[in-house]
Amino acid sequence: MYAIIEDSGKQFKVARGETIFVDVRQLDEDQKELEFDHVLFYRDDETTLIGQPVVAGAKAVGAIKGIAAGPKLYPMNFKRRKDSQRRIGHRQKYLEVEITDITKP
Repeated sequence: MYAIIEDSGKQFKVARGETIFVDVRQLDEDQKELEFDHVLFYRDDETTLIGQPVVAGAKAVGAIKGIAAGPKLYPMNFKRRKDSQRRIGHRQKYLEVEITDITKP
């Protein structure tokens, strides 16, 4: 069983037990789970549901593991023949979520 969900303009293929990295968001201090209501596609052994645009009633639930840092990125600014270049790196922060349940409508 798997589903394709949408979060922050990105699509993720998820199954129970998988870990995904989504954009960081404001959370309550006691919040331990995250619900994804925008399920675009759902499939199990006997059912295939395609959303138009979303599958009504389907959702994926994930347990929040914590905040993780992504890979180091080095955007570069360069102007030719000006003897000018600038390279500053950063690491994007993500929220690590383990998918615990996918419910169908």
